[in-house]
Amino acid sequence: MATRSDMTLEWQLNEVAKETGDETVRAALTAVSTYMHSLGNGRRRQGKELVRLLEAARASAAAAGEWQVVRLLQDSLDYAEGRILQQDFAERYRLFQDGKRSERSRDFTASSLRAMHEWLVTACEAFLRDHPGAGTEEMVEHFRSQGRDATFLRAPDDRPGRYVIPRGTSEISLWMERLLRSDRIEVENPVEAARKIAGSAQALALLAADREGQLVLRAAELRRRSAGLDALRAAVEDPRAREADLQRALEGQHWIFGGRFVGEAAHRRLVPGDELDIPLIRGDGALHIVELKRSMSLKGPLVKRHRNAWVPAASVHEAVGQAVNYLTGLDEHRDRIREELGIEVRRASALVLVGHPGLHPDVPEAEINEALRTFNSHLTRVEVLTYKELVDNAERALIGELRHADAHVDPSAHGR
Repeated sequence: MATRSDMTLEWQLNEVAKETGDETVRAALTAVSTYMHSLGNGRRRQGKELVRLLEAARASAAAAGEWQVVRLLQDSLDYAEGRILQQDFAERYRLFQDGKRSERSRDFTASSLRAMHEWLVTACEAFLRDHPGAGTEEMVEHFRSQGRDATFLRAPDDRPGRYVIPRGTSEISLWMERLLRSDRIEVENPVEAARKIAGSAQALALLAADREGQLVLRAAELRRRSAGLDALRAAVEDPRAREADLQRALEGQHWIFGGRFVGEAAHRRLVPGDELDIPLIRGDGALHIVELKRSMSLKGPLVKRHRNAWVPAASVHEAVGQAVNYLTGLDEHRDRIREELGIEVRRASALVLVGHPGLHPDVPEAEINEALRTFNSHLTRVEVLTYKELVDNAERALIGELRHADAHVDPSAHGR
């Protein structure tokens, strides 16, 4: 994982230290600083350990109830992991301490605005020369369409230093986006897919025929899903894989969890101090969180023998308890989350993925699954699945999709 450790981060952490009155938090911040300077050659140390220490400091601040410090340390993490640009980060904390704002940033913004307005004046003059009788509405629509087309700006290889805005591309893209959003085609990101297709003459030619174009896109999506499922199965069966490895294998593949979900939420930190592994959005707009534990590298058993039956072991109960705590925190902040992020958490539910039947080669897989189903029947908002059962369910769904696609390609297949 690429991380960033520089003077800007160090300066911001010094400001964070001024905000805390708790010795535990101060000690955690000292540990971060010590690690950053542990190279001893004037360079600041980066890496996963820096992120872990920052997360530990954030957790200490949350335990101490210092929510302002939690917010500041979240900014530290976002900056270290590249989610906040250095320019924005430096500006934000100049404002926080009432310092002077960056004159360089001001001058850059001013010069950009000046260049934009000079271009607008030139473009207005050119438009009026070509359309001497044009009114205000026509001119406004002209620039509105140019703004939409600017998204598809190109840099021709044979014209260094020159850029071209292809006219009319935005309308093609909008048509493609509407097609991709229809019930006939399923694509993870229709806007991005539409932009790529609209910018490719070959793709447009291929998709000119509606039915054939849909089949091509559907086949490409099914191939992507199949490859993603293979990668997930490999991670699930890897005895060295940790939660982070499993999370990477699941990212961008909400289809694996079933057709109830329309996508992943953009925010994983909805409650101070809590970070959700995978936040999904159901078709009714409500949140569904996925809590990831280890698969084949799970510490401790998945099930244990109790009297004459197999029951979930402590690792399952602990994971469910953690998911319940997340749901409780979401309930307590539901009004703020709905108002600020537009996410409904009042009806939120959770899925806990934990373990693999391969951990118990002496126990029939059906008995492990039955033990978890019995356990789930006594829960209301939380469900527990092994990774293998999740992958098997997704594989069955994918096979059904492939058969459906084959039937559309070969009409005679309907009668088989």
